[in-house]
Amino acid sequence: MSILLVEDDESIAIVITAALEAEGFHVDRCDSVAERDRLLAQNAYRALVTDVILTDGDGIETLGAVRALHPKLPIIILSAQNTLDTAVRASDTGAFEYFPKPFDLDELARTVHQAIGAGSAGEAGLDEEPDGQGLPLVGRSAPMQAVYRMITRVLRNDLTVLILGESGTGKELVAEAIHQLGQRRTGPFVAVNTAAIPAELIESELFGHEKGAFTGAVAQHIGKFEQAAGGTLFLDEIGDMPMQAQTRLLRALQSGSIRRVGGREEVRIDARIIAATNKDLEPLIAAGQFREDLYYRINVVPIHLPPLRERPDDIEALARHFLGLAANEGLPRRHLTADAAALLARQPWRGNVRELRNFIYRLALLAREDMVDAAALEPLLAQSARAEETPDEAATLDGAVAGWLRRTNPAQGTVYDTALAAFERPLFAQVLASTNGNQLRAAQVLGINRNTLRKRLGELALDPDSFVRRG
Repeated sequence: MSILLVEDDESIAIVITAALEAEGFHVDRCDSVAERDRLLAQNAYRALVTDVILTDGDGIETLGAVRALHPKLPIIILSAQNTLDTAVRASDTGAFEYFPKPFDLDELARTVHQAIGAGSAGEAGLDEEPDGQGLPLVGRSAPMQAVYRMITRVLRNDLTVLILGESGTGKELVAEAIHQLGQRRTGPFVAVNTAAIPAELIESELFGHEKGAFTGAVAQHIGKFEQAAGGTLFLDEIGDMPMQAQTRLLRALQSGSIRRVGGREEVRIDARIIAATNKDLEPLIAAGQFREDLYYRINVVPIHLPPLRERPDDIEALARHFLGLAANEGLPRRHLTADAAALLARQPWRGNVRELRNFIYRLALLAREDMVDAAALEPLLAQSARAEETPDEAATLDGAVAGWLRRTNPAQGTVYDTALAAFERPLFAQVLASTNGNQLRAAQVLGINRNTLRKRLGELALDPDSFVRRG
């Protein structure tokens, strides 16, 4: 079986070729759009594996001609441009799969086998290409690449999505991206924070009510389900929904219709449902606080959003993105030096992207110079840390733990692991700072083996060299 590999990086091409040939494939290689088209015209291939940036053009933009001439050819796209826009562009070609670099060679080989077995994979694209530019999802880290790939998998269907993640990770932004890029993008996007609605009003808000249904119902009210007709209904903080409303929601999802409070008419649902929560729902189910059948109904496609501490490589890009947004909104245009960006990446950011965004806006307002270095950042970071704690909390470890628990409110059953993860990174950072980045000395201070320290530093994405004071 012959495969065409289009890759302009010779070393990567050699490695991929070896991996595919080990699986029994014959591989032809080239590095340009022109040579790709020539080989496709002369030979019959079972699959096309292509990079995006080629020597003479964009490997995605030029796939239209390939699709026209070879509609059943499975296409697998590779890219070092690990953004949501690239993932969406790859999906819009009808590609069988998209792999952000670096990727697992065994997984690539398995996918080539699957693509050949599946036959045509590109006949279900949209007539109109959605625009992925300008979406407020920033980051090229491996955890975010996994999120982007999951988003692209739900754009061509109306499957119910459950977005899971800590507060401040950007769950509503992911929901908006799915809506804006999906087949319901011309319809409304209706967001409901179920935790912010009083329990006695939530059914009326979701399903609407008829005039006279209850005291104060002086007119008919159209609920969020009907407002979202033709579009997307985003149910945020669904883990806080009252049990009675959970029962009504489950009935609506099962039947595909709703009934306004006080009404008799069944109204068909015509909205995609996306739910989100910052809580672990399984312990809530065990405690009888969340319906298990509703959980399985909404958890058709789960998307796990990583906390910011698990994607420190994205912090600099996020910070610069927020500085640009702040400038667009009328605040002074600020810039970060490399040491300032490194200092931001070492912070715990317990409030995740939301906390970082608020800090960057505050920085844009309060910084004295347009170019902000680490020395200028430190007092602002210290001020932010003090603002998160009451005066007596800041003075004791017990108080700090109490403040942390109050602010983060980790889900039942996760407090121990979550607290250890939150405490370990700043602890290691402080010790490394005090030992000038010396790992041997830091291990001695901590009372742990140096290999253990090195392993944990890698897992926590802490670079000891960044703590070395130079000059």
